[in-house]
Amino acid sequence: MQEISVVFEENANRSAAYDGEKHIGECEFTVSSGTWTITHTGVRPEYGGRGIARRLVERVIDEARARRVKIVPVCSYAVRVMESGEYGDVL
Repeated sequence: MQEISVVFEENANRSAAYDGEKHIGECEFTVSSGTWTITHTGVRPEYGGRGIARRLVERVIDEARARRVKIVPVCSYAVRVMESGEYGDVL
């Protein structure tokens, strides 16, 4: 089994997970006046339970931090991840 890679695809406004060449998940966001709104996070069901969705959200957070951009989590999964308190700097 290959390592699952998570990449930031800026032009597509998302982070994406790949198993080799196969796209298996994404965390999508919209951009409006310097704020990123996370609208959807999803992973193919057969890849569930491996922490991939969290890695997708955290990749968007890392990129937002690097750019000093605030995030508005609308996607229910992103809301749960970001409620933990360690992400206050981007909220």
